[in-house]
Amino acid sequence: MEEEGGLSKSLAMIACMSMALLYVAILYAPTLVLRLPPPSSLNNYMVRRFICAIVSSILSLFVSALILPVRTREAAYVFTAYGLRADHIWQAATIPLFLTSLMYAGSIFLKYLLLLDSWRQYRSSGGSLTFNLCKNALLRFLDCFLTTLSNVLAWRACVVAPMTEELVFRACMIPLLLCGGLKVYSVILLCPIFFSLAHLNHFMEIYSKQNYNIVKASQIIGLQLGYTVVFGSYASFLFIRTGHIIPPVVAHMYCNFMGLPALFSPRSGLVSVAAVMGLLAFFYLLFPATSPDLYNDIIDNCSCWHGYCSWGQEIAKSEL
Repeated sequence: MEEEGGLSKSLAMIACMSMALLYVAILYAPTLVLRLPPPSSLNNYMVRRFICAIVSSILSLFVSALILPVRTREAAYVFTAYGLRADHIWQAATIPLFLTSLMYAGSIFLKYLLLLDSWRQYRSSGGSLTFNLCKNALLRFLDCFLTTLSNVLAWRACVVAPMTEELVFRACMIPLLLCGGLKVYSVILLCPIFFSLAHLNHFMEIYSKQNYNIVKASQIIGLQLGYTVVFGSYASFLFIRTGHIIPPVVAHMYCNFMGLPALFSPRSGLVSVAAVMGLLAFFYLLFPATSPDLYNDIIDNCSCWHGYCSWGQEIAKSEL
């Protein structure tokens, strides 16, 4: 790629580090750079951060488009590199979601046990399955759903953060690193490091919540960084295997919604059994469920089927 597209490995690394720093630094721009007054409420504070994250994502998309070795006027080349595609959306949304849910088999089984206990308590108190019960349950569900929609923290965890972070740390960085000549396994391991470092800005928030105990704050942030590295590797794997941005976004949303997987519970040892069975099924289906054939009509014979290594040839043909 250095010979064909002019993208060096060092330039790709510098660009990725710059985008990671930009994603964090821009969150503090309204106060430190624009000198805006502190937000008057949590909602205003989060909306301000949402706007900053969106601006950072747009800037990263623009900068990486300038750096990528695509020199045609056809935007389809860049959009395909970003995984922004309109084809195979159904497969890209459902199959990775099912695959990711297998890691939460223990959590799902635990929620089932809690629901079953609630039903047993209701029956023991003389209740029965009636139309009014179903109606009240549906109304409570709708009320909870509407409350969640109006919760700005839920929007951060399940919408804004997954979409903006996947655009920056997967859609922008992975094509640059691959075009810079890095091997696929190196990108899967390296990209999550940028992703985890971008979460270090949470340290001061956690530090203050832990009564300024640096040991506890370090333990919590260390656990979070470890989790982000593991998830970042998985999200990078999904993006590279499918060539679609939707799989890592859907997986990110689901993981943020579910939290850490439940591996055991004092309530029942079957939770651990379900967790182990789910993990075994996850690793068994990991490669079949992310096969490029499921998400693409035509697979080239080259090792990087996305076509990164053939861009130079395609560009040369289009200019003839």
